[in-house]
Amino acid sequence: MLADAWNYVLTHPAQFYRALGVHVALSASALLIAALICIPAGIAVARKNGLSLAVVNVANVGRTLPSLAVLALVMPILGTGFTPALFALTLIALPPIVTHTIVGMRGVDADAVDAAIGMGMTRAALLWQVELPMAMPVIFAGLRTAAVQIISGAVLAAFIGGGGLGDFITAGIAMMAVPQLLVGAIPVALLALGTDFLFGALQRRMTPQGLRA
Repeated sequence: MLADAWNYVLTHPAQFYRALGVHVALSASALLIAALICIPAGIAVARKNGLSLAVVNVANVGRTLPSLAVLALVMPILGTGFTPALFALTLIALPPIVTHTIVGMRGVDADAVDAAIGMGMTRAALLWQVELPMAMPVIFAGLRTAAVQIISGAVLAAFIGGGGLGDFITAGIAMMAVPQLLVGAIPVALLALGTDFLFGALQRRMTPQGLRA
């Protein structure tokens, strides 16, 4: 079966690389948009107890929604294709990023903050030089979780015409063609594992030396 799947890729290279490109573009765009929304929002509400609790609760509600249900819910509003798939995948990425950002910022050592304020640091300097570096491991853990969830969830974009590697999986299931199914499933699994490894390495690299386990 693996040989048949490989032969399929060799005989349909343009189709495979186009689907791979769409899958990566969908995943990267959704993660970037979610990060641009959630990290600043998480930082802004982290010190406001009631607001941060409300945001975390809303995010947790979002976590309970199945990925396919999110895709189905946006289809009547945005139609089919790349854009609604991007919107749905961005929604999937919001909960882990905003929750980890809030938890990371609230977990910053209060003594370190007090010491920085005592040294006369401005609010901006305190954020960039003390709070964000100390919160970065937790924030990156959220990005890592979101990235893997998006890559896995992007498979379902095929159901609303979003393209990507999910096209091979759905076609393989429909035609009972296991090699074609593997053409989509194996790269998705490798992408998810590779992304998890990459973000893990970035997380360790971004963590200040003194905070590494």
